[in-house]
Amino acid sequence: MQHNDWMKTAIIPQVRVEPALRTELESVLREGETLSEFVESTVRDAVAFRRDEALFHARGEAAWRAYQETGVSVPAGQVLQELHDMLDAKRRVLLQKHDGA
Repeated sequence: MQHNDWMKTAIIPQVRVEPALRTELESVLREGETLSEFVESTVRDAVAFRRDEALFHARGEAAWRAYQETGVSVPAGQVLQELHDMLDAKRRVLLQKHDGA
Protein backbone atom coordinates (compact mmCIF):
# COMPACT_ATOMS: atom_id res chain seq x y z
CA MET A 1 0.00 0.00 0.00
CA GLN A 2 1.39 3.38 -0.97
CA HIS A 3 1.16 6.26 1.48
CA ASN A 4 -0.40 9.41 0.15
CA ASP A 5 -0.72 12.72 1.99
CA TRP A 6 -4.50 12.58 1.64
CA MET A 7 -4.76 9.26 3.50
CA LYS A 8 -6.39 9.43 6.90
CA THR A 9 -4.35 8.65 9.96
CA ALA A 10 -5.09 5.53 11.96
CA ILE A 11 -5.46 5.16 15.70
CA ILE A 12 -3.36 2.64 17.61
CA PRO A 13 -5.44 0.66 20.10
CA GLN A 14 -5.40 1.82 23.69
CA VAL A 15 -3.06 -0.04 25.98
CA ARG A 16 -4.03 -0.57 29.59
CA VAL A 17 -1.14 -0.20 32.01
CA GLU A 18 -0.77 -0.14 35.76
CA PRO A 19 -0.89 3.33 37.32
CA ALA A 20 2.74 3.04 38.40
CA LEU A 21 3.87 2.54 34.79
CA ARG A 22 1.76 5.48 33.62
CA THR A 23 3.34 7.66 36.33
CA GLU A 24 6.83 6.52 35.36
CA LEU A 25 6.09 7.14 31.69
CA GLU A 26 4.84 10.64 32.38
CA SER A 27 7.97 11.34 34.44
CA VAL A 28 10.24 10.79 31.43
CA LEU A 29 8.33 12.97 28.97
CA ARG A 30 10.38 15.87 27.64
CA GLU A 31 9.20 19.42 28.12
CA GLY A 32 6.22 20.03 25.86
CA GLU A 33 6.06 16.37 24.77
CA THR A 34 2.67 14.69 24.96
CA LEU A 35 2.00 11.11 25.89
CA SER A 36 0.68 10.53 22.35
CA GLU A 37 3.89 11.90 20.81
CA PHE A 38 5.97 9.68 23.06
CA VAL A 39 3.93 6.60 22.16
CA GLU A 40 4.10 7.37 18.43
CA SER A 41 7.86 7.92 18.58
CA THR A 42 8.37 4.73 20.57
CA VAL A 43 6.25 2.70 18.15
CA ARG A 44 8.19 4.12 15.18
CA ASP A 45 11.48 3.19 16.86
CA ALA A 46 10.23 -0.32 17.63
CA VAL A 47 9.07 -0.82 14.04
CA ALA A 48 12.45 0.32 12.71
CA PHE A 49 14.25 -1.96 15.17
CA ARG A 50 12.17 -4.98 14.19
CA ARG A 51 12.72 -4.25 10.48
CA ASP A 52 16.49 -3.95 11.03
CA GLU A 53 16.48 -7.09 13.17
CA ALA A 54 14.69 -9.07 10.45
CA LEU A 55 17.16 -7.82 7.81
CA PHE A 56 20.09 -8.72 10.08
CA HIS A 57 18.78 -12.26 10.51
CA ALA A 58 18.13 -12.58 6.78
CA ARG A 59 21.72 -11.51 6.00
CA GLY A 60 23.02 -13.97 8.58
CA GLU A 61 20.99 -16.81 7.12
CA ALA A 62 22.16 -15.95 3.60
CA ALA A 63 25.79 -15.86 4.75
CA TRP A 64 25.37 -19.22 6.51
CA ARG A 65 23.85 -20.79 3.38
CA ALA A 66 26.66 -19.36 1.24
CA TYR A 67 29.24 -20.79 3.62
CA GLN A 68 27.54 -24.20 3.57
CA GLU A 69 27.55 -24.19 -0.23
CA THR A 70 31.06 -22.86 -0.79
CA GLY A 71 32.99 -23.51 2.40
CA VAL A 72 34.46 -20.02 2.00
CA SER A 73 34.42 -17.80 5.08
CA VAL A 74 36.12 -14.73 6.47
CA PRO A 75 38.21 -15.20 9.62
CA ALA A 76 36.66 -13.63 12.74
CA GLY A 77 39.76 -11.52 13.37
CA GLN A 78 39.44 -9.93 9.94
CA VAL A 79 35.75 -9.18 10.49
CA LEU A 80 36.46 -7.65 13.89
CA GLN A 81 39.28 -5.53 12.45
CA GLU A 82 37.00 -4.25 9.69
CA LEU A 83 34.32 -3.39 12.26
CA HIS A 84 36.93 -1.64 14.42
CA ASP A 85 38.13 0.36 11.39
CA MET A 86 34.55 1.35 10.54
CA LEU A 87 33.96 2.48 14.13
CA ASP A 88 37.18 4.52 14.14
CA ALA A 89 36.22 6.18 10.86
CA LYS A 90 32.79 7.11 12.23
CA ARG A 91 34.37 8.48 15.40
CA ARG A 92 36.71 10.66 13.32
CA VAL A 93 33.77 12.06 11.34
CA LEU A 94 31.81 12.79 14.51
CA LEU A 95 34.82 14.42 16.18
CA GLN A 96 35.38 16.63 13.12
CA LYS A 97 31.73 17.70 13.22
CA HIS A 98 31.95 18.36 16.96
CA ASP A 99 35.22 20.30 16.70
CA GLY A 100 33.94 22.31 13.76
CA ALA A 101 30.70 23.28 15.49
